[in-house]
Amino acid sequence: MIEKIPGLPDDVLGFAARGKVTARDYEAHIVPAVEEAFSRRDKMRFLYHLGEEVTGFEAAALWEDTKVGMRHLAGWERLAVATDIDWIRAAVKIFGVMMPGEVRLFHNGELDEAKRWVGEPRPG
Repeated sequence: MIEKIPGLPDDVLGFAARGKVTARDYEAHIVPAVEEAFSRRDKMRFLYHLGEEVTGFEAAALWEDTKVGMRHLAGWERLAVATDIDWIRAAVKIFGVMMPGEVRLFHNGELDEAKRWVGEPRPG
């Protein structure tokens, strides 16, 4: 299950995952929100919290994540991922270097710091 994280700045989308993450979660929540946000602006910031309640991912959910990320590759200004799940942290480290925007990993206990960082005003 995926839920939108409330209270973030207008140019930040944030989602928290719980239980088993499915392709349907992406299709119902993340993809429409991302498409709507990019219809209003060229750059976006994204926060993804995958906490202790995450029990797994469908392969199709990983594919949906890849597709939505690649579709707007140049538009991701900042990506913050808060998780203690080792394989997700490793994947973010590997694929994060390919993203033109800034990517930072946070642990679950650093969620507030992740929110601050991803929402920091642009310099200048």
